[in-house]
Formats: sequence, structure tokens, C-alpha cells
Amino acid sequence: MKVICKSIEDTKKLAEKFASLIKKDGCFVNLYGEIGAGKTAFVKLVADALGVKEKVTSPSFVILNEYHTGSIPIYHFDLYRLENEGIKTIYDELREYSEGRQATFVEWAEFNQNEAPFNHIKINVTYADDDSRVYEFISSGKDEIIEGLKQ
Repeated sequence: MKVICKSIEDTKKLAEKFASLIKKDGCFVNLYGEIGAGKTAFVKLVADALGVKEKVTSPSFVILNEYHTGSIPIYHFDLYRLENEGIKTIYDELREYSEGRQATFVEWAEFNQNEAPFNHIKINVTYADDDSRVYEFISSGKDEIIEGLKQ
């Protein structure tokens, strides 16, 4: 399912809807897209919608940021700076963060060599010709979230 966001307001509405669909049970989310496409912006807006009080930042240099002040815990990974050996060391950790009632976001998920829990959402963020953003949602066992976004 694809959603075109022509403004930050459109992205905020999409993030709020996504947050409303994951706040009960949580979700593991793999994010894909070029630098600056809007991956971190989307995570920030979802965190805002879930009531996170801390400043949400990109975990590019620390690999993981945790936020516990919202309605559910949020774990925000960035795999961009890890090399193959580094990725291998966090596979088990990624599995741990896929269980339970929490939201786990993994930016640059392509670097985890498709290591993902069975039930997750994949979000591809791309630029459109007119500077808008296209968010493509793909479900692996989380079809109810995709269906909820369509409504």
C-alpha cells in the first residue's frame, strides 16, 4: 500500500494513524530509503503521536535510542554505520526487540541482511518528482495494520 505525502502535515497525519494502529500491541518496523528521505522524520512523528516526551533523534552514531515516556516503549535502531560483523552481533538483540508490546523501528534495515521477525511492517520511503514523499507499507504478518491504514 502506498501513501503520498505532499507536506509535513500529510506525513504527520499518516504517522498519527500508524501510531493509533500500533499503540495497543506494538510493531516491529523495518525502514528503507535514501539519506534524507524521511525515515527519522516518520519515527519522530509516530513517537509524538504515542506521547513520547523526550526529543527523538537519529541513532546514527549510537545505533539505538530508547524512549519510555509514551504509551508504549519505542526502540529506534540505525544500522547504517555497522559493518557485517557489527550486524551479526545485534541479530539476537533485534529478535528480542520484536517481542512484546513495543514499537521497534530499524532504519537502514537492508543492512541486517533481511534478519527480521516474522511479523513486521516494511516501510519504503522514496522521493516523488514533485518533492513529495511516498511511503510504501508492506506487511509480513501484520495485515491488520495495512488494512487500518487504508481506512
